Amino acid sequence: MSLLRHFKYSIRKAYPAEFSLLGELTVDVYASLPGMPSVVEQPDYYGLLRDVAMRAHNPANSVFTAVSDSGELLGTVNFFADMSQYGSERAGSLISNAAGIRYLAVKPERRGGGIGRSLTAYCIGRARELGKSAVILHTTRAMPTAWAMYERMGFQRCAEIDFQQGTLEVFGFRLDLVATGPLFTVTPGDPRCSVTRAE
Repeated sequence: MSLLRHFKYSIRKAYPAEFSLLGELTVDVYASLPGMPSVVEQPDYYGLLRDVAMRAHNPANSVFTAVSDSGELLGTVNFFADMSQYGSERAGSLISNAAGIRYLAVKPERRGGGIGRSLTAYCIGRARELGKSAVILHTTRAMPTAWAMYERMGFQRCAEIDFQQGTLEVFGFRLDLVATGPLFTVTPGDPRCSVTRAE
């Protein structure tokens, strides 16, 4: 069993001083995935990933990070409260009363400890607090670990919001919060930010 399962960390909004590091983390993670376009092939996309400050300036978007007790930035995710600001060729804006999750990335050496799952669950919790009826996200075949995690968490394929990013096929997923009920919560008092299944 991975020692990271007992690794203590918290999830919070990213600070401006952390934006540069989180941008580089996200670019490094995405560019290293087999099957993803390279930085040279899609410079505008990777420029967007790198520019966390620009994304955080959007009032509809919150940039969250998982941080260890020692201050190490372990991963990041973006939460969109307004799907009109989500991007994705505007595909996600077709879903009414939804929130969106994008740009999930976890440090390669910190994978396997549930950090990506915790970040995703944290966003689901935020969507519930805002009274949203669904959570939307996109992933690709180049991200099989994330794809499988989303399915385990109850996300279903939503083909009507698929889109093409250059030569890359991007696949939509949807979690209906009203239908599923509170399946996942992040316990606020847990210093590990572990995901618990609600009864």
